[in-house]
Amino acid sequence: MLETKMFKTATTDLAAAAELIKKGQVVAFPTETVYGLGADATKESAVKKVFAAKNRPSDNPLIVTVANVEMVKRFVSEIPVIAQKLIANFWPGSLTIIMRYDEGALSPVVTGGLPTVAFRLPASDVTREFIALADTPIVGPSANTSGKPSPTTAQHVWHDLQGKIAGIIDDGAARVGVESTVIDITTATPTILRPGAVTQEALEAVIGEVNSEHRKVGIDETPKAPGMKYRHYAPDVPVYMVQSDKWEAAIIWAQQQLEPVGIMAPDAVIEANHLAGMDFVWSLGNDVTTASAKLFAGLRYFDDRDNIETILVHRFADQGVGRAYNNRLGKAASDQYFDVDM
Repeated sequence: MLETKMFKTATTDLAAAAELIKKGQVVAFPTETVYGLGADATKESAVKKVFAAKNRPSDNPLIVTVANVEMVKRFVSEIPVIAQKLIANFWPGSLTIIMRYDEGALSPVVTGGLPTVAFRLPASDVTREFIALADTPIVGPSANTSGKPSPTTAQHVWHDLQGKIAGIIDDGAARVGVESTVIDITTATPTILRPGAVTQEALEAVIGEVNSEHRKVGIDETPKAPGMKYRHYAPDVPVYMVQSDKWEAAIIWAQQQLEPVGIMAPDAVIEANHLAGMDFVWSLGNDVTTASAKLFAGLRYFDDRDNIETILVHRFADQGVGRAYNNRLGKAASDQYFDVDM
């Protein structure tokens, strides 16, 4: 079992964590979205350690996280005009861009054997400094056991991966709370493969028409982006989505169960039903932006409690950031909705 070291955000700590990356080790790092699991993207042996730590299928491609645009240029002959526009408007930030790369420039272990690769330049100053000190792009899947709710704090990472990775950089709670938007610019019309905080409307304002991918990836098909194929973000107990007009019935149902039911709802729902302060209730705040930042933490909170057998979670309108929130919630719930007859 590895000794997992905890690092703060001072440059001396980041430099020590970067040395571990240079030595082919795996270090979890903070971003504005969720915590990522970093290893040198140019070292196949290091990347394989990421799959082993996460217990993740190796046909899932990995995002290559960079400190600056110059790092992207190490792997592509040219950055397409569409990518240049996206970079100018959304980097650093919560947008991952899939583009073609030079043959042989990256291991198939990183790309899933595809002729494309996903690049991201995060908004976190800490992350960019860490990668710059390592002087290499790093892979950056979420730093959790594969399939479980993504980590939004260093403590979540420790819970899942302590003893399996060399280090964790602690920069507090992630601000956004859901993974980056993934856009594929190698298709005839740019296509969102995973919704995130950068919305379809924001992208279209910059590059024109953008499609949104909703199909499921086949069992023998390699996904072009993370989160498209396997069950994701799911606690061990069943999760059900609750629409706004179903909460009264859902709470009555929950009160009739023998074991406590976890309730994740906006403050307005909690207050209207006199649930404030109860330990089986998790506040999602006042809007979908706050709810997105608190979703995974709430799922983890209830997943760690032995007596919770079911979790009910509010579903927001499917627009703007709500698309990203509902995407993650839908996967956690296996698309199951609360029904009073269940």
